[in-house]
Amino acid sequence: MPVAPAARGGGAGMVLGGGTAAAAATAAGGADDAVVMQLAAAVGEESVITVNCPDEAGLGCDLCRTILEFGLRITRGDVSTDGHWCFVVFWVLPRSPSIKIRWASLKNRLMAMCPSAYSMPFYPDISQPGPLQYYLLKLLSPDRKGLLHDVTQILSDLELIIHRVKVCTTPDGKVVDLFFITDGMELLHTKERQEETCSTLITTLDPSITCEIMKADGFQQGFSSLPPKIAEELFREELADSEIYSSSLSAELKRMQTATINFDNSLSPAHTLLQIICADQKGLIYDILRTLKECNIQVFYGRFRSDKKGSINKGLREVDLFVKQVDGKKVIDTEKQDVLRSRLKSEMLHPLRVMIVNRGPDIELLVANPVELCGKGRPRVFYDATLALKALGICIFSAEIGRQAASERQWEVYRFLLDDSKEFPLANSVTNRNRIVDRVRKTLMGCYN
Repeated sequence: MPVAPAARGGGAGMVLGGGTAAAAATAAGGADDAVVMQLAAAVGEESVITVNCPDEAGLGCDLCRTILEFGLRITRGDVSTDGHWCFVVFWVLPRSPSIKIRWASLKNRLMAMCPSAYSMPFYPDISQPGPLQYYLLKLLSPDRKGLLHDVTQILSDLELIIHRVKVCTTPDGKVVDLFFITDGMELLHTKERQEETCSTLITTLDPSITCEIMKADGFQQGFSSLPPKIAEELFREELADSEIYSSSLSAELKRMQTATINFDNSLSPAHTLLQIICADQKGLIYDILRTLKECNIQVFYGRFRSDKKGSINKGLREVDLFVKQVDGKKVIDTEKQDVLRSRLKSEMLHPLRVMIVNRGPDIELLVANPVELCGKGRPRVFYDATLALKALGICIFSAEIGRQAASERQWEVYRFLLDDSKEFPLANSVTNRNRIVDRVRKTLMGCYN
């Protein structure tokens, strides 16, 4: 039974009603107090990230996206706002022991997202972020299994964000990788940062690699153009019943296709309680907050938690959110509740699309995810897809990232041409194709790290 907002104690609840005082304190004490990190004392223990800053629409979604981008998962969370000032606490763990977390850089990125106290109504706005600078990273190297993922992992560790990639294999067995990237640290314009990037790639991968970085002025996101029948299947709202109950979908993924979503307007005079119980998965909190942001639903109080080990509901995530519509009213209309419930289920249970199709004589893996209204895609999709293919020992002949409009929204589409080999035949093997789709889905959803 959730606790009503007025009764919540400790952490998030304590900041309510104190927005103005907190704003003045932070303005006087400096922006360094906006993000505080308490790192875990030992491997396997949670680190705690606290954000205390002015509020703005969609801030929680933006914070979760960045935490996901750094390879962390949110195990617990408390969120509170009075509409002007917010207090957020996230307990986090690395998604995998192999992921290197740059905690200082994460703190800087989160602080950059926090609206400045000086941008509040009683202070003039003294700064505006500039446009992103895109760069082209050109890499020429001998081809081998898992190369594309290894490059992607290095770029992720260096906080270089991939926006588009074009990869192709030459007849002489070499591979040309073209990555259009931005720098999370905003230092790639410097010679030192470029040298660090190329040196890390060459040292880690192969001394024979050649690497070059240049500005990509005039860069535009590429666009995919899938055949209508394939696009219809890839971008449909949810998995077909035949797919959910087929033997090709693993038990873990079948379990993720159920969720309970309830609305309660009796516990708070000013807010609607939105209760969600579903299987835990990678990026779940991000998907929930992203969906609410796009549906113009504001979160004023929230608590995220997983069931304790040993309970009969182990592995389930419980989310309690006290929300309002953008007009300040509760979500009372049952039709609006049904629309929001349907949208949440679609975005939570089926946030990514995965399928294999024939592309002439070749076999193509397609992965798609919806793009946020702000134009940003989901973090680490390319990383996870290439990780899954590497784990299966499948070579990628070429790869590209583009965008396509479908179902009244924009999608980010990842396309991989796969090599057919004697060790892992694809052309006439439904079983092997299903293995690929299942493995990629499970990696994207967090069943594999």
